[in-house]
Amino acid sequence: MNLDAPPFSSFCNEGLELAYFDDGEPAGEPVLLIHGFASSASVNWVYPGWLRTLGDAGYRVIALDNRGHGASAKPHDPEAYHPSSMAGDAAALLTHLGIADAHVMGYSMGARISAFLAIEHPDRVRSLVFGGLGIGMCDGVGDWDPIADALLAPSLDDVDHERGRMFRAFADQTKSDRLALAACIRTSRDLVRREDIAKVEIPALIGVGTKDDIAGSPHALAELMPRAIALDIPNRDHMLAVGDRVFKKAALDFYSELEAH
Repeated sequence: MNLDAPPFSSFCNEGLELAYFDDGEPAGEPVLLIHGFASSASVNWVYPGWLRTLGDAGYRVIALDNRGHGASAKPHDPEAYHPSSMAGDAAALLTHLGIADAHVMGYSMGARISAFLAIEHPDRVRSLVFGGLGIGMCDGVGDWDPIADALLAPSLDDVDHERGRMFRAFADQTKSDRLALAACIRTSRDLVRREDIAKVEIPALIGVGTKDDIAGSPHALAELMPRAIALDIPNRDHMLAVGDRVFKKAALDFYSELEAH
């Protein structure tokens, strides 16, 4: 299985240079992938096999490195990281590529960004797949300030908060800009209002691991949305659900069902 990252290009939005890839089947229906916090387009979508899965199924696969991540610009100002701004980056990428609308799939923070994209730019979104985030996008996902502290600590040895250690180790492993990530974590958790997500009539699939202690219930979120279905990803936690074969099969089935109608 070839899991090498494809070539990346870049475009500018709000004065920031942002990296992306445009791969898969050029004539296929476009799927825009939006990665999670402290991850990147490659870490979230290429290495777990999503690019291969979607490309082999005939889709055009587009993914960006969110601001603060991967090869994109990394401002250290928390005001740069509101989900609304990052959703604007995603919409700007579609415009840059001359794509009117796309299927949009986001994981964790990327699911939150995808929700803001659907609320604020609904004409750009054909369908939604939320992974790793359920009702937590509306109700919050716990206290994340210790994660910012963990990212700013001198070393991993100085961090004793369990979730903080997990994200600090992940950031170190991906050689991330920890100041940018600490800024991002402070403002990227803006909540999606229940009344706003309830008006999103775009078809949606919401997949969350049954051992995920961050996301919140996918079923509670699906109940709010007019055309959403919930998926339990068996025996997977927040970090491992993303590449799960159950999740991939459900997403492909979801897209096939949309095409059939």
